[in-house]
Amino acid sequence: MRILRISHSGSVDAWRERERVARRLGHQVTSVAAREWDEGGRPVALAPRPGEDVVGVRTWGRHPALFVYDPRPLWRLLGTHWDVIDLHEEPFALATAEVLMLRALRRRRTPFCLYSAQNIDKRYPPPFRWLERWALRHASAVSVCNNEAGRIVTRKGLTGRAVRIGLGIDPEHFQTGPHRPPADEQVRVGYVGRLAPHKGVMVLLDAIGREPRLQLAIAGAGPQAELLRERARGDDVRGRVELVGSVDYADLPEFYRSLDVLAVPSLVTDGWLEQFGRVVVEAMACGTPVVASDSGALPEVTRGAGLLVPPGDAGELARALLRAGTDPALSATMRTEGLARAREFSWEEIGGRYVELYEWMTRSGPIVPDDDPEVIVVAYHCPDLLHRSLTPLSGLPVTVVDNSSDPEVREVCRGLGVRYLDPGRNGGFAAGVNHGLADRLRPDADVLLLNPDAVIHPDGVRRLHTALRARPDLAAVGPRQVDDAGHAGRVAWPFPTPWGAVVEALGLGRLRRREDYVIGSVLLLRAEALAQVGGLDESFFLYAEETDWARRAADLGWRHALVPEVTATHVGAATSSDTSRRDTHFHASQERYHRKHFGTLGWQVVRGAVIAGAAARSLVLRGDRADAARDRLRRYVRGPLRTEARMTRADGP
Repeated sequence: MRILRISHSGSVDAWRERERVARRLGHQVTSVAAREWDEGGRPVALAPRPGEDVVGVRTWGRHPALFVYDPRPLWRLLGTHWDVIDLHEEPFALATAEVLMLRALRRRRTPFCLYSAQNIDKRYPPPFRWLERWALRHASAVSVCNNEAGRIVTRKGLTGRAVRIGLGIDPEHFQTGPHRPPADEQVRVGYVGRLAPHKGVMVLLDAIGREPRLQLAIAGAGPQAELLRERARGDDVRGRVELVGSVDYADLPEFYRSLDVLAVPSLVTDGWLEQFGRVVVEAMACGTPVVASDSGALPEVTRGAGLLVPPGDAGELARALLRAGTDPALSATMRTEGLARAREFSWEEIGGRYVELYEWMTRSGPIVPDDDPEVIVVAYHCPDLLHRSLTPLSGLPVTVVDNSSDPEVREVCRGLGVRYLDPGRNGGFAAGVNHGLADRLRPDADVLLLNPDAVIHPDGVRRLHTALRARPDLAAVGPRQVDDAGHAGRVAWPFPTPWGAVVEALGLGRLRRREDYVIGSVLLLRAEALAQVGGLDESFFLYAEETDWARRAADLGWRHALVPEVTATHVGAATSSDTSRRDTHFHASQERYHRKHFGTLGWQVVRGAVIAGAAARSLVLRGDRADAARDRLRRYVRGPLRTEARMTRADGP
């Protein structure tokens, strides 16, 4: 693979180790880094090793989210072919927007991944909010260094995967020294990091003041340095605190090995949580026990190898530091478990995980499907319709997910020899599909989603499969559909957009003839696309879930197609006779879809267009069509999601 990795912090030699791992694994990697960047409170100038493929780029701005690169070298680099772009910047950063704009101007569709450590769900002001949304919608993946960051980017609309990959260390540099027995009298505690209020160093000094047997060495620099120096002259800690200033990277292992225990007393604030805590891993690799706050990502990083204390609790911190520094059995256990944990963050491990991510992004080593797709049917009562749908599928692997837990549905499946799954709840169509996907008969097979009121014969399924596999960029295909009378309905549609809603409100919907996706009543999904895009979004109870999936796939470069030479029969809405309930779910799903993909502003454009169009139609039309227009007007004035919530509450538990 040819990999372009862009990271402002790549000016630090150690942080480029993951690229070296990729090169050792046979890949061609070009690194782009800031010529100079402030790291840990001091400027670090880029100094490439002999023969290292690194491009130093001038930057304007010093904040990690508020700087831009000199666009000229990026423009040249993006003009060549790359298999993957690893843009190691936050989704909302100006540099991210800059690189993606240059990529678009270069007309490149190279898959890219981003990086995020942000573990507080912040709502950024425009234009950062818009830049973040666009970046997440088009990213194949985001590598995150903590679990919460992954959940946040997913909630904010990430189309691809969030993959947790920690920060690496060099095990050849951070090594254990001679065994250091637990202290008898004085316990040497250390702190390494930025001297800022949110890091909790003042709490650490209070802890030292509570226990005379604790001594403290503080390594670092920052805005709180003078205040801490003054606090260190207090009567309760005088003579037991040393501020050693910044420690060079080369000297850090020796500093860690000089300690009985490392303290990481990070606090929880409205604007910050510890995002990783690399010093934890470095200290553990040197055989030094760690006591950390139970906050942010620190529990994930220590994972049982260190002691955790409530953030801001000086008393608990003092007691834990004393235990870790004086208890022989505890100290030995923490040392052993810490060394094992640190090995999981070696650059070989971290770099290898990045290469696995790149290979997944390029879909190298494609999934080889079984001969036939697996059929997943989500049923809700109506055993007669289900029997009609399943009978022609003899010989194909079929799974029925019964959202109704209906004994008659179970009996139909038993009689036809079809596998039956009961999720125990009615979570909606998307939840039912995901239940089936999570327990597939053939994990590597393509998947046919089939409504229980639709019928397609095995020959049609196999012809769909042939069409799907004929083009490597197809994520999904669907057949032409007719009702029992042979009348064909439209099954391929343009993606819903705010602009499309305005066009339709003006009565010009016939002009929107694009076929961006195919409806999900009979839909064959490609295994590779399922692996990359993931399952259906379960926030959609009914309707638009396949539209959302198709849009997420399209944002990653996949396409969808109608196969008109294959025909399926579809009754449509046959599993429910409650028109009002269906309409409520349909319009609520439209609101959910537009809010997800176009934000609040986009939804308000759609809502305004529908209200205006429905109001005009209610005045012009007559009879049932006028009644339908007035019903839609009421729904959109009230709000479709609000109407759905009211209906759900009325249903009771």
